Amino acid sequence: MKITTRDVPPRAAWALEQSGLHPLLARLYAARGIAQREELDDALAHLLPPATLKGADEAARALADAMAAQRRLCVVADYDCDGATACAVAVRGLRLLGAPMGFDQVHYLVPDRVVDGYGLTPPIAQRVKASGADVLITVDNGIASLDGVRAARELGLEVIVTDHHLPAQQNGATVLPADCTIVNPNQPGCGFESKSIAGVGVMFYVLLALRAELRARGVFDAQTQPKIDSLLPLVALGTVADVVKLDTNNRRLVAQGLKRVRAGALPPGMTALFNAAGRRPQAATTFDFGFALGPRLNAAGRLADMTLGIECLITDDATRADELARTLDGINRERKAIEGEMREQALMLAEEMFDESEQPPPALVVFDPDFHEGVVGIVASRLKDKLHRPTFVFAASSAPGKEHELKGSGRSIAGLHLRDALDLVAKRHPGVLLRFGGHAMAAGCTIAEEHLDTFEQALQQVAHEWLDAATLQRRVETDGPLDRQYRRPDLVDTLHGQVWGQGFAPPVFSEEVRVVSQRIVGEKHLALKLQHQGDPVDGIWFGHTEPLPARVKIAFRLDADEWQGQRRVRFLVEAAEV
Repeated sequence: MKITTRDVPPRAAWALEQSGLHPLLARLYAARGIAQREELDDALAHLLPPATLKGADEAARALADAMAAQRRLCVVADYDCDGATACAVAVRGLRLLGAPMGFDQVHYLVPDRVVDGYGLTPPIAQRVKASGADVLITVDNGIASLDGVRAARELGLEVIVTDHHLPAQQNGATVLPADCTIVNPNQPGCGFESKSIAGVGVMFYVLLALRAELRARGVFDAQTQPKIDSLLPLVALGTVADVVKLDTNNRRLVAQGLKRVRAGALPPGMTALFNAAGRRPQAATTFDFGFALGPRLNAAGRLADMTLGIECLITDDATRADELARTLDGINRERKAIEGEMREQALMLAEEMFDESEQPPPALVVFDPDFHEGVVGIVASRLKDKLHRPTFVFAASSAPGKEHELKGSGRSIAGLHLRDALDLVAKRHPGVLLRFGGHAMAAGCTIAEEHLDTFEQALQQVAHEWLDAATLQRRVETDGPLDRQYRRPDLVDTLHGQVWGQGFAPPVFSEEVRVVSQRIVGEKHLALKLQHQGDPVDGIWFGHTEPLPARVKIAFRLDADEWQGQRRVRFLVEAAEV
């Protein structure tokens, strides 16, 4: 374990402070690449224009034509939080924009993780056609669904693909679905600057373009047009939960969504999810989106039916929203229990690969016949965090007729692009990978069980070639020491109120402290009494039970708790350099 400190460009920090920003925020933002105060302006007017998103205007014209002709629209969603929020944004937004025209013929369909798999498939296209739809709109999927789009077109459906994933590759060339409208910043020829926008963000941009198109057609004017900014809480939730990079445009979308949530302007379903999680919308943070609401929605797609999550986000009935949120909370509790058992088993299997005196292999591949395929991604993430190795966890497919197949989900570390690694495995070992896809840090694949050993050896070979000793050493990047004058509850609140996330990391400080006392609480957490710059401070290290030495360098986040009516700062320990 190595604790490092981010560089802080002094000129940028000085300029930000001179612009009126708090000195601590100026230092934190400068370390994250912010050079001017204007980059922090989250006004909607500063969002990238929809016209720069290739295909958005074409999709807007197609949707406007369909609405004018009262054609029936069907949204095909994905079964994760980004897909659920994108579907809710699509259904709510299309109904909102269609209201002046008396148009409300919008419904949705979400594939089943086990039965249908990911994306638009030919059977899904047939179900859409059977529902009576005329236009099929994908959200958070579709860019690689070549067969599914072809099947939909053969059935006479008009297809609009909205997605943010990378297109399919065949023989080293990019291949796009044919005879359809595509809106995706990662398609060839798209100049949209925010390549990391989430699926829900892409759909929101399509609605912005559609509103402009309807305005140009005289359906409404600038004064009477529907206010689709009411959808921004959903956009913020999906963006954070999908762990996409929070570039400038994504931070603006999230900031605008957070403002509305804190002001109470959010859908009943989100309010119900906050309540189920024991959180307050008035004090909402990106942490709530990523670790409270997001997991409850994702649990439905992992263990049950994401229709529950989508219905929760779509309904305007507060009572119905509460019922659905409580159901989702129960499913999430079940998910936690399954995950806990799988995590322990997976860790044991992984540790059998090496002796205590050895380092783990450069990549880990774990399979157990009893693993639940809906939770393999979470377990892979936990294992990756624990052992700092690219990790794939496999479960047996429960789809009818696919019992011989294994479905795997992987998580990676810096230095190994997981989808590229899978692509190389596929080239070196044709036929081993039946299907694969994903991103740099997360990917999935399907293999025949008989090829598990071949896949493991192939992935480890790629990791051995791409990762060196320095990359394989776990590093925690921090913001260095925290001046005692900033160890105040009001500054903790200020920090929590900012937009942090993937690619724009929340503040983590580091320095040497004295450990006054330590004890185990709740059987798996280390409660600490620390001395920080001569002052006593409470600390806690969740999920850690190994004792610390009397003096130790720690990496920690700031939190504020209340005791006997007084709020005090405490340190949430992330790592220790021992």
